[in-house]
Amino acid sequence: MSTEPQGYETPVCGRFAPTPSGRMHLGNVWCALVAWLAVRSCGGELVLRIEDLDTKKTPAGSVEAMLDDLTWLGFDWDRGPVFQSERFDIYQAYYDRLVEMDLTYPCFCSRADLHVSEAPHASDGTPLYTGICRNLTAEQRAKKALERNPGTRLMVPVVSDPVGLIEFSDAVYGTKQECLAKECGDFLIRRSDGIFAYQLAVTVDDALMGVNQVVRGCDLLPSCARQIYIQHLLEFKTPWYAHVPMLLASDGSHRLSKREHSADLGYMRPLFGKPEILLGRLAYLTGLKDSPEPVSARELLEGFSWDTIRAHADLGIPVPDSFFEI
Repeated sequence: MSTEPQGYETPVCGRFAPTPSGRMHLGNVWCALVAWLAVRSCGGELVLRIEDLDTKKTPAGSVEAMLDDLTWLGFDWDRGPVFQSERFDIYQAYYDRLVEMDLTYPCFCSRADLHVSEAPHASDGTPLYTGICRNLTAEQRAKKALERNPGTRLMVPVVSDPVGLIEFSDAVYGTKQECLAKECGDFLIRRSDGIFAYQLAVTVDDALMGVNQVVRGCDLLPSCARQIYIQHLLEFKTPWYAHVPMLLASDGSHRLSKREHSADLGYMRPLFGKPEILLGRLAYLTGLKDSPEPVSARELLEGFSWDTIRAHADLGIPVPDSFFEI
C-alpha cells in the first residue's frame, strides 16, 4: 500500500503534541519550534494536544509548566490544549470498530517476555512481535486471563500481502518503505491496564482534529507505517509528514533528553533570562540562522526552509557544552 502525500494540503492544520512526563527540554523546544514555524510559515492552524494517556506518569504541575514554557518561548496555538486523558470514549469507539473487523486478539505477553535477548528486534531496536498469542484457543485465552489482564493487538498482513507494505513520503527523510510483518509484527492498540496505546490514540486524534501536517522528532519515524495502516483500516486521510533530526549530547553518543539537567527549561530559563537568547543559539546550532544573535520565534519565520532541516537528517545535531555557557 503506497501513500505519497503531494506537498501541503490547504488549509494547513498542524499540531504540537508533547507528553507531560516532566519539564520541557531542549529537544522538545526544537520540535515545537519547527512545528510552529512549519504551520505559521504557510498561514496554517496549530493544535496543541497534551498526550497524557497515562495520567500516572504526569507529574503534578507538569502541564502548567509546559504551557508556561511554550508561552515564554513565544509560541501560540489556535486550538487547545486538548487532553488525550479526556478522550477515552472516542478511542473506545474506534477500538470497537477494529475489533468488529476481526483484526484484533488478546495478548498476555509481559514486557519481560518481549525483551528477552533471543527475541527478534526491529531496526529501531524495539522487539518484533512474533504472534505468540495470535493463535491461542478460546480455552487457552480463558486460562491465561485468570493470571493476567491481556492487552489487545492489531493483526498486520502477512509478508506476502502488499497491504502490509507501507510506503510514504517524509519531507526530511524522503521516501520510506516498511513491511509491517518484518518491522514490528502485530502491535498493541490497548495496553493490559486498559489504557489505549499511542498508535491508536494519535491516529484517531490527528484524523478527527483535521491535522494534515505532522511535524515531530525522527524517533517517531518508525511509528508512521503503523499509523498509516490504522488510517487505511478506518478510512482516514494520511497527513503530510516531516520528522525532525534529533538533538544529540555533545559527543553524539545519545539523543539529548531529560537526563541532561542543563537542557531542562527549568534550568535554561533562568540561565538565559530571555527566550530570544535561547532561540538564537538554537537557530544557529540547527542552521536556521547564520549567527547566534538573539532572535524571536516570529523573526525566524522569514527564511524558514525544509532544506536546512534536511541537512542534519543523517547524523543528528550534537549540542556542544558551550551552548549552555553564558
